[in-house]
Amino acid sequence: MTPKRTLLATALLAVAFSAGTAEAREWRGWNIHPPEYPVSTGMEYFAEEIEKRSNGELTAKVFHSGVLGDQPDAIEQVREGALDWAVFNFGPLGAVAPSVNITSLPFIFKDVPSMHKVMDGPIGDEMAEGLREIGLEPLGYFDSGARSFYNREKLIQTPADMQGEKYRVMNNDLYVQMVAQLGGNATPMPYADVFQALQTGVIDGAENNFPSFESSGHYEAAKFYSNTQHLILPECLCINKELFDSLSEEQQTMLKEVGQEATAFQREEWAKREEASKEKVVAAGVEVVEIEDKAPFQELMQPVYDAFLAANPDLTELVEKVQAAQE
Repeated sequence: MTPKRTLLATALLAVAFSAGTAEAREWRGWNIHPPEYPVSTGMEYFAEEIEKRSNGELTAKVFHSGVLGDQPDAIEQVREGALDWAVFNFGPLGAVAPSVNITSLPFIFKDVPSMHKVMDGPIGDEMAEGLREIGLEPLGYFDSGARSFYNREKLIQTPADMQGEKYRVMNNDLYVQMVAQLGGNATPMPYADVFQALQTGVIDGAENNFPSFESSGHYEAAKFYSNTQHLILPECLCINKELFDSLSEEQQTMLKEVGQEATAFQREEWAKREEASKEKVVAAGVEVVEIEDKAPFQELMQPVYDAFLAANPDLTELVEKVQAAQE
């Protein structure tokens, strides 16, 4: 056999071997949260069930606590197939998928049940198409609760309390605009850097849900939590689309079913953890205030909506659908 034919045969054998074993290899799953977190247990549920129902043909492992990199990098890796699956928050995901970015518009959801209703219906299906276009196949929309502001030195009860202060936000221009409209200065930074930034006073505060506020230890550095609930963001249980498309129709159907079951499981776990986390931080001395009248905050958000829709006029109808679905 000539060298060229030998190389060709070797290449074809490698391709055949890869195609024949794609399903057998263990899928690597990215997760930013610690192992006991509700998102983490939902992912473990998914991994265990697909292995059980495929009789071991499909196996998946969850790598917790961001050990495989930060979220923006992980999104790109799952899109490209360097990682196989993950759960991504719609905040950073919106930077590459405009249709899901509308969930990052402040106060677009009235409450968490309203978010579930929207995402579990035809609007969620429409957003799924946008995710497929960037190489992600969504299998379920996890809960991440409602995000609120917390501060090192004081409660935030009106926008005036945020004047001139620095707040960490996720890497999304909408959050930078949101904080600016409230009079603060937004500082995007990796999640892993927030605790030290709070401790040292590099930032005055941040924003997140109760479980993240508690599990990250941020409550040890920021003793004031204002329940603004300005963002209610879904999280996407996603798999690389090419990997999904390579599976049999039967396997795809099974993955979708398990994805929905994992979503229901995770939401139940989330509700329990949210209450437990709130109780823990309050017991540790955190002062929590409920913002009963959100109107002063909401009224300042119109420029954020206007700028977003001016840049994305094709999403105007989708924003209106989300709002109408909650009336």
